Amino acid sequence: MERERWLTVAEIAERLQVSEVTVRRWLREGTLHGRQLGGRAGWRVAETELERFMCARDGVGARGES
Repeated sequence: MERERWLTVAEIAERLQVSEVTVRRWLREGTLHGRQLGGRAGWRVAETELERFMCARDGVGARGES
């Protein structure tokens, strides 16, 4: 069984060409689902969730700061 890969806010921002602030806003709003870890670790998002998020947005805003 393959293990799920978890991405950081910085990795998602780089992949989608948006700011880390935008990714955190999506997480806070619940548009993008992730887990908030304690301390300085921050958020983590499953790679499968990021794929779902990108499909749901249908490309709109996926490359911009919307």
